[in-house]
Amino acid sequence: MRALPRSLFGRLVGAVLAILVIALLASLALHMHERGELLMQASGMRAAQRVADIVHLFESVAPADRRRIAKVLSTPPLAVTLDGPAVLAASDAEESVARSALFAAMLRRFVGEGRPMFARVSEAAATSERGDWSAGPMGKHWGHPGAPPFGPGAGYFNQPGIALTAQVQLSDGSWVSVESRQPLQTASWPYRLLWSIAILLAAAVAAALLAVRWATQPLNALAGAAEELGRNVHRPPLPETGPAEVARAARAFNTMQGRLVEYLRTRTHLLAAMSHDLKTPITRLRLRSELLDDPKLRERYSQDLQELESMVGATLDFLRGIDNDEPAQPFDVMAMLESVQADLQETGARVRIAGHSEQPYTGQRRALRRCIENLLGNAIKYGGEGEVVVADSRDQLAVRVLDRGPGIAEHELARVFEPFYRLDASRSRESGGTGLGLAIARQIARSHGGDVTLANRPGGGLEARLRLPRIDIGRHTISRTVG
Repeated sequence: MRALPRSLFGRLVGAVLAILVIALLASLALHMHERGELLMQASGMRAAQRVADIVHLFESVAPADRRRIAKVLSTPPLAVTLDGPAVLAASDAEESVARSALFAAMLRRFVGEGRPMFARVSEAAATSERGDWSAGPMGKHWGHPGAPPFGPGAGYFNQPGIALTAQVQLSDGSWVSVESRQPLQTASWPYRLLWSIAILLAAAVAAALLAVRWATQPLNALAGAAEELGRNVHRPPLPETGPAEVARAARAFNTMQGRLVEYLRTRTHLLAAMSHDLKTPITRLRLRSELLDDPKLRERYSQDLQELESMVGATLDFLRGIDNDEPAQPFDVMAMLESVQADLQETGARVRIAGHSEQPYTGQRRALRRCIENLLGNAIKYGGEGEVVVADSRDQLAVRVLDRGPGIAEHELARVFEPFYRLDASRSRESGGTGLGLAIARQIARSHGGDVTLANRPGGGLEARLRLPRIDIGRHTISRTVG
């Protein structure tokens, strides 16, 4: 299974081509077999006719002239002798037996049924340079030591071939023996047919590539749309064209996208109403707390209300999305990081920046600033200081935020990204915050097609890795809603 292509396009093309090649090879083998049989029949018919002509010629001349005529007739691809009769060695090959029977039938048809005769078709190996008759398929049975050379052009038998051998008794009781050899070149490959098959195969390959590409292109478009939907739920709908199955899939995808958009719109309106309804009673409680006579009690109420207001704001930010109206545009990454560094240093925090970004990054600047601030806030809170390391490339912008804090247990590294999940049990903002900082950071990163992951550093501390792919704005659009 590892040898199979991974793509549907590759598998379909491979299957079509494999079936096509097997069919063409089977057709070629069948054609070659039938062609060989036809050539053999044609050669046998010509040889049988030639033997009959020789028999009729010898019947019409005096016996004393026959050897002289036989010597004249013995020119490649024919050998004629007046020796015999000899016993033809039988072949064990089924094909040779069938061919011999067919050749014998043709011989009887042309010579006549009343004459004793023997016939055989066999494969013959190449003979010696002199090509004497005893080297032929019948040589060890009827060749005699004084047999003459094969005759002029004896070198013809330097190549292997098919030998058609016939022995026919003349009317005076003597025998004439004729061997006609058909070289293998006569039954060579049909190059015109091979060229035709090659052209047919090339045309079929081109047609298969076009047809499979045409069939799988809608699947690629659907996969691309599904991938982009995770970044931009407001992307343009798919065209509902093409074959019925493709149009139906596109229609179902567009329906799903429409329902998602409607769900997000409804949720945004609901959260806007919640924001208004929650802020009003919080403001009233803050005003009433100012009327308390006990300063300590008034301070505790004020802190609780401040924490409640901060939690409500963070929760609404998380649910509604961060800077959902901010357009994606190129900005200087290093300038943004240096601005964050300056703001944090004003509060007494220590932040170092290493590395460099060679080119502007296209994205939502305010949202990404919030993401970096959240990661650095955690680093400073638990490690006392933070370090930002930038690694830029043509395909990806990578930002690592390092600290030397206590780190996080390995089984907790994934859970801390869950909304409201905190490692400590306290709900105090001084110790545990709202539990939304990392969740919001990851949400912002994923809205840009990237991600945020955590890893413990050797020797202690935590490393937050922010990966942001460089997306072609001409083809993709940053999601306007993070949630």
